[in-house]
Amino acid sequence: MCELTATVLENKLIAEEIYSLTFACEEAVKVRAGQFVMVGVDGFPLRRPIAVCKAEGERITVCYRLKGEGTRRLASRYSRGEKISVLLPLGNGYYVSETEKRVALVGGGVGVFPLISAIREYADTKEIYAYMGFRNKAALCMQYEMQRGKELVIATDDGSAGYHGTSVQAFMENFERVKPDVVLSCGPTPMLRALKNAMTGRDIPTYVSLEERMGCGLGACLVCVCSLTNGQHARVCKDGPVFEIGEVAL
Repeated sequence: MCELTATVLENKLIAEEIYSLTFACEEAVKVRAGQFVMVGVDGFPLRRPIAVCKAEGERITVCYRLKGEGTRRLASRYSRGEKISVLLPLGNGYYVSETEKRVALVGGGVGVFPLISAIREYADTKEIYAYMGFRNKAALCMQYEMQRGKELVIATDDGSAGYHGTSVQAFMENFERVKPDVVLSCGPTPMLRALKNAMTGRDIPTYVSLEERMGCGLGACLVCVCSLTNGQHARVCKDGPVFEIGEVAL
């Protein structure tokens, strides 16, 4: 993990309220699929946690949704050539073992972006079956990255593009045909809860990346503490953000 001053290469709108930010670090950074960065925004004391979508040497791409004043300032203030402070790479990320050949990805909303990093990392060595959910057609983006795997199913809540329903519903309809060795997921809590219920009793490793508010990103401030099923607690930024789905209370 290191703190760097990066140079913005691109910061553009790619879908409804979704921006893609690409910046160049001072040196190449090794990032595992599922890790994240803390991005500094002028005028705000706390950094914004954003999952890495693409890591290509010195070039890092993250995608974020306009949600509050901080992300709106990020979208409007930082254009090509601007300097931006970043802390990376953070978190444990996803890990797929050599024996796990068929990998299912189940994502929803901005949770699709860390899964794109998993597609990029494993598509050449694994069979990737991706189930990506969006609110509607206007929110759909980055399909060209998702198509790197063996199969892609797009789902929208209103049926305006692809499968009419959630990514979890689309995945479970194809579960017996795909027969994954491992499942990786990221998305809003209701989606992860539905996936947990669907996977109960199936004895297939399932790993979820949690979306939580963060303060420091280093495990010191305890803003992002989540509850575990054993009654204990964990820091999403330091102990996660990726957990085995049975470990966390959703």
